[in-house]
Amino acid sequence: MSNSRPKKRMINDVILHSSDLTPQDSRTPQSIRPVPIPKQADSDQELVNLWLHGKSKHTQRYYRKDVQRFFEFTNKSLREIILKDLQEFADHIDEQDLVDGSKRRILSSVKSLFAFAHKLGYLPFDVARVLNLPTPKDTLAERILTQKQVRKIIDAENHPRNKLILKTLFFTGIRVSEMCSLCWKDLKERSEGGQVTVYGKGKKTRTLIIPEPLWSELMNFRGFVPEDIFVFRGRNRSTQMHSTTVLRIVKKAAHKAGLKVTPSPHWLRHAHASIACEKAPLHVVPFQLSKFNFC
Repeated sequence: MSNSRPKKRMINDVILHSSDLTPQDSRTPQSIRPVPIPKQADSDQELVNLWLHGKSKHTQRYYRKDVQRFFEFTNKSLREIILKDLQEFADHIDEQDLVDGSKRRILSSVKSLFAFAHKLGYLPFDVARVLNLPTPKDTLAERILTQKQVRKIIDAENHPRNKLILKTLFFTGIRVSEMCSLCWKDLKERSEGGQVTVYGKGKKTRTLIIPEPLWSELMNFRGFVPEDIFVFRGRNRSTQMHSTTVLRIVKKAAHKAGLKVTPSPHWLRHAHASIACEKAPLHVVPFQLSKFNFC
């Protein structure tokens, strides 16, 4: 009995016939033909939206503002940008009345957008990769308040809610964006005091300890408010307090306390780290602050 099974065809024997194929394509084995990359974005604006997806609202606001500044300066689309445009923009930013950290962030935002566009296939290559970022001056020591200065700031604030905000920033080392987004359900009682779970920078979840005196004050401040309500609310009682409001509270209290410096909320975080390093075991501080270079 003869074997009637058909001869197995090899992949190289298979040629697809299509009106879209060029003569060269028709002679190229299917297995090694280049596969077209799906189009990911139809415009620069759509690309920016893809780039910002998944980032925090705080980050989105600053990054969008940064790249908008770049587009307005160059008046070009991303595909038209050359290295000279980027260097001229960097020189322009350097001339602006901005702190070094802001200048670096703006250029970092632009570089990040170009890198994303290249990875996505929107740009053939990343022209911004060779753009150098300015090296910022290390001013951390200038932005650390002493324990005495922190006490003056807190004592100078008479508004109960605002005083509680200052205490929360200092005694927990929480970031201002994290504090503004806190709901009461994020706070849990412990045997002594309490703790708060925050989902912060780098999409990392961590737990911060709330010392007993502050925990009692927070619970008294809460009253009978439901768990899904923001701890510190804005003018519209259903929304969270804005970070700029917290900034004004800190600056006003520092001015009233007679400090010669104008601190931001992050200075209280630095102060927490500095004082904690002096009193707490070293392995505790990085976990509390999620910033390993403070100690």
